[in-house]
Amino acid sequence: MAALLPHLVARDCGSTMVRDGVMKKIQFIGVPPRFFSGLIVPTLMVFGFVLPMRLLSGVAELFAQEAKAGTRPAETTATNSPTTKPDAKSAQAYSGMYSFLKDGEFVQVTVEEAGHVTGFISRFGEGESDKGAFLDQFFKSGKLEGSKLSFTTEVVHGIGFEFKGTVERGEGKNPGDEGYFVLKGTLSENASDVNKKVTTHSQEVALKMFPQDAAPAAAARN
Repeated sequence: MAALLPHLVARDCGSTMVRDGVMKKIQFIGVPPRFFSGLIVPTLMVFGFVLPMRLLSGVAELFAQEAKAGTRPAETTATNSPTTKPDAKSAQAYSGMYSFLKDGEFVQVTVEEAGHVTGFISRFGEGESDKGAFLDQFFKSGKLEGSKLSFTTEVVHGIGFEFKGTVERGEGKNPGDEGYFVLKGTLSENASDVNKKVTTHSQEVALKMFPQDAAPAAAARN
């Protein structure tokens, strides 16, 4: 026992117990694990009780984990609010015909699955060879992300169009009313001459949806 004393570590737990009407403070005497490195079954003497070292080490490990958790900074779960996106049904409601730059001209927009957009611009030609003729320019690419709409048309007679903007609610009160949706954004007209020099003219537009009962017939792509 004398050889054990230098290795004993007294630990005051601050707890009390009542025995025979007398309050007594409990004090544990522990032995560092290195003292028992050569023993097959390490033990610890606590007030005359011999307890398996394995049990005590398990309790000590539990307290160590709790202490470590107590000092760990609180984890904050930052949840990024997802961008509000219309569901497939409401997105398809954007499909329809919208006004274009002049009376009698229009844009057909068709929203398909996964935000893929098809359509065409039907407009009057302004060149020497096509002035006054009705030209259909189909979308080369188009997509809808939330309410953000963009499309690019094919080039017809040296003219191509590009739109970047949003689909917004307009003045129409009910679905099918004129102007129920409006395409607001920047429309760029890219014109190329015989030397393939491209000139771009951009303008802000607000293209109103046609009423359903007045929408022109859709063009068939050749």
